[in-house]
Amino acid sequence: MRFAVVFAALLPIFAQPALAGETSADQMVGKARAAIKELGGGLKEKLVSAMKEGGPVAALDVCNIDAPKIAAERSAASGMDVGRTALKVRNPNNAPDEFEKSVMEQFVADLKAGADASKLDRAEVVMQDGKMVFRYMKPIMTASKPCLACHGSELKPAVASKIKELYPEDNATGFSAGEMRGAFTVTKTLD
Repeated sequence: MRFAVVFAALLPIFAQPALAGETSADQMVGKARAAIKELGGGLKEKLVSAMKEGGPVAALDVCNIDAPKIAAERSAASGMDVGRTALKVRNPNNAPDEFEKSVMEQFVADLKAGADASKLDRAEVVMQDGKMVFRYMKPIMTASKPCLACHGSELKPAVASKIKELYPEDNATGFSAGEMRGAFTVTKTLD
């Protein structure tokens, strides 16, 4: 329901003459969803392969080296900035801006109130640095086994050591299965 309210607010914005040539709100949301699906799918594929070949320590290398490349590829292919962020980040380059932080805090509140995580997302057009910017976010939930190996409360010593080596200021542990770990984020400047 939250998405529908924000989406309805987008319709008049996309009808403005300044956005002639831009796609409709519906299409923008569809493109954003497709971009994060491809980012998530590409990352998951690499992580699953690394977990099979070398366990969680190898998966950490995927997150460190491959995840930024996959995000850059998805961004280039979609024409939108596509990435991940969190309230408790592992990589400081993924720290949320104020919009992202606010949306994730609302996602957490919605989830605590019983919202279905698969139906949560947020699309909005905001003014940012004097420009209209389309923003879209979708929660990333913590799955049991694969996610908890690197993001759970009880990490194996080799995993904890590798995290400390790669991310000395890591804050992305201590999660439980089913908990929101972060969010996919999409940004596109409209003018």
